[in-house]
Amino acid sequence: MTVREELEWQEHKRLNPLAAFADQSKGRPRPEEPRAEDVRTCYQRDIDRVVHCKAFRRLVHKTQVFLQPEGDHYRTRMTHTLEVSRIAGTIARALGLNEDLAEAIAMGHDLGHTPFGHAGEAALTSCLGKPFRHNEQSLRVVDVLEKDGMGLNLTYEVRDGILCHTGDKWPDTLEGQVVRRSDQIAYVNHDIDDAIRAGILTDDDIPRSIADILGHSHRDRINTLVTDAIRTSREAGVVCLTPQVDKALKDLRAFMFERVYRNPVAKGEESKAKTMLIRLFEYYMAHPEALPADFQPQLGFGGIQRTVCDYIAGMTDNYAVDKFSEIFIPTGWHVRG
Repeated sequence: MTVREELEWQEHKRLNPLAAFADQSKGRPRPEEPRAEDVRTCYQRDIDRVVHCKAFRRLVHKTQVFLQPEGDHYRTRMTHTLEVSRIAGTIARALGLNEDLAEAIAMGHDLGHTPFGHAGEAALTSCLGKPFRHNEQSLRVVDVLEKDGMGLNLTYEVRDGILCHTGDKWPDTLEGQVVRRSDQIAYVNHDIDDAIRAGILTDDDIPRSIADILGHSHRDRINTLVTDAIRTSREAGVVCLTPQVDKALKDLRAFMFERVYRNPVAKGEESKAKTMLIRLFEYYMAHPEALPADFQPQLGFGGIQRTVCDYIAGMTDNYAVDKFSEIFIPTGWHVRG
C-alpha cells in the first residue's frame, strides 16, 4: 500500500459517510494516472497546485473592501482567503468531512477576483455588456489561464466548489457547502473589523437585535456562527444554520451594505477605479499588440474581448494603477547629459 492509498484508507475509517472521499473523486478534466510514489491524495495535490499558482500569489495585492488602504492591518483577498480556509477547516473537521477538499476549495475560491474588488467586477461588466462574475472567472483561472493555458487540471469536486461558492447553485459536496457558508461568515465579520479600524463603525453601531443573537464582538460573532453551523448541520445532514441565526446573519449583511459597502468613505474612490479599468479595457481593445507576450497566443483562440478581460481581471490593484499611469499619464522630460 502506497502512502496515498493509506491516506485514502484512513479517510474511510474516520470521516462521515457523507464526506467526499478522495478515492471516489469524479476525476479531472484530463485524466491523470496515480503514481506509485504519490504521497498525497488528489485533494491534497489540488491544494498545492492552487497555492503554487501565480493567481494565488497576486491575491495579496488585491482589494477586499477598502481600496489601497493606508495601514498594514486591513484585509486583502489573500488574508480573506486564509480566514475562509481556517473557518471551513474547523467546520469540516467537526462534521467529519474532508478537510483537504474544503481547504482546496477555500484556497481557490477567489482567484478570479478583479483589482479593486467589486468595483472591478462592475467595470468589466460594463465593458463586456454582460455580468462579469468572479466565481466563473475563478474557475476559468484554474481551468484555462494558469500554466500558459494548460490550467491546473483540478478535480471535479474542487472545481464545483469554486464555481458554486456564490450564486444560485449550491455545491454538490458538503465540503463545498461548508466553504460557501464560511465565506459568508468570514467576509461579513472581517469587514466589520476593517470598518471599525477605518472609523466608519463601532461595535455599538451593530443593531441590538443582531448583536443579541450573534454577539457583541468580532470573536463572539464568529464563534456563534461557527458553532451554530456545526450543531445545526450535524442534526440536519446538510450545511445550514438555525433560522434565527441565519436571519441575523442576513440582517447583518444588509446592515453592512447600508453602512459600509455603499459608504462614501469606503467607496469614495470606486468611481475612479472603475473609470481607470474601463479606459484600460478600451485601450487594449484598440491596441491588442500592447498585451503582454504570454497573452498574445490567446488572441487566436480566445478572441480579443475575452483576452483583454482576462488580462485586466488578473491585475493587482498596484499593477492596474501602474499600467494606467504608463499609458495615459505623461512623464516629465528628462534632459540627458
